[in-house]
Amino acid sequence: MIKFIIEEAKNILDKDPAAKNIWEAILCYPGLKAIIYHRLSHKLYNKKMYTLARIISQWARKKTGIEIHPGAKLGRNIFIDHGMGIVIGETAEVGNNVTMYHGVTLGGIGGDPNTKRHPTVEDNVMIGAGAKILGPITIGKGAKVGANAVVLDDVPPYTTVVGMPARVVKHHKKDDYLMYVI
Repeated sequence: MIKFIIEEAKNILDKDPAAKNIWEAILCYPGLKAIIYHRLSHKLYNKKMYTLARIISQWARKKTGIEIHPGAKLGRNIFIDHGMGIVIGETAEVGNNVTMYHGVTLGGIGGDPNTKRHPTVEDNVMIGAGAKILGPITIGKGAKVGANAVVLDDVPPYTTVVGMPARVVKHHKKDDYLMYVI
């Protein structure tokens, strides 16, 4: 767990110019705290200890303002900037190297509790502040979702979507995107 925390704190230092040192990232960033709590609650959830998992996730919500259901699957190097108001639903899946800003919702649209009801966010995605991504859709690798967008359909890889409902406004070349990330 210590190795994981250090790796995630270094990710914060890489992505946030306001972060001054690793201790600040570990002690002061609510996104990192929420992810640490989620790792614990997710392990309990997978062991069918649902109530205890939910108690921990609700404690994390109270402390950080970030609600991540214990059933959600999160990758590595997720950067939650500011974080207040983020909601990630039970069947959501978030890939590696994803950046989310405050007020993002990865929400469901109802349906059978035994089906996938929440979005899948692939690797290297950026989700702007206030974006709502709803239903069992996929946000493709390297995509960007604009602030306050309402996404109801799949987003192709390496595209930018904006608006309500979201529409594609730009296609990125994979090579151009990789230069931007590095």
